[in-house]
Amino acid sequence: NGATADMAIALMLAVGRQMVEADKYARGSDFTKLDSGFMLGREIHSSTIGIVGMGRIGCEIARRARYGFGMNVLYHNRRPDKDAESKFDAQYMENLHDLLHQSDYVVLSCPLTKETTNLIDAKALSSMKSTGILVNVARGGVVDTDALLNALESRAIYGAGLDVTEPEPLPRDHRLLKLDNVVIMPHLGSATVQTRRAMAELSVENLLLGLDGNGLKCQVKI
Repeated sequence: NGATADMAIALMLAVGRQMVEADKYARGSDFTKLDSGFMLGREIHSSTIGIVGMGRIGCEIARRARYGFGMNVLYHNRRPDKDAESKFDAQYMENLHDLLHQSDYVVLSCPLTKETTNLIDAKALSSMKSTGILVNVARGGVVDTDALLNALESRAIYGAGLDVTEPEPLPRDHRLLKLDNVVIMPHLGSATVQTRRAMAELSVENLLLGLDGNGLKCQVKI
């Protein structure tokens, strides 16, 4: 949960401050002098984040946003989470489009279900601010890829940070890959040494419990 939340914040910073494009520029031959008016980005601190899906990952994102960056936290969920509201001074938004309209950063951390498939479609994207940034650390299918492509190409939104895409991976000639206002990761949300070690240890623990005839610590009911 923490590793994926870290990725969400990293993508917010990368897109808002144009870090990928800035890195390319700093390494290139055009960077010969400083220009204080060049590549002006969007601030994170004291801005508004809208979290779609206030589960365990959503709460970790809210914690970082509220206490790390002093952000105003809005969230959309199947139901209000009073504990999250108390911990992170978060405001529940029953209407998704109200959240999209008010947020500077929209972060998706919800599961992919029949209800959330293409949740962020053309209508949803049109509800976002023209300066808004979309970050997806959920599943690629939560976002309508064609609608997002159109919004980014037309600059209807400022940018997007994607740890996941639909399809995944994108075809190598996909137009999203050619845009400078999107940062795309190869699904690295939980890809840290610490998290993958913890996942492996949990798998072994679960296996040993099963072999001993004990109840599993983590189980999937089918």
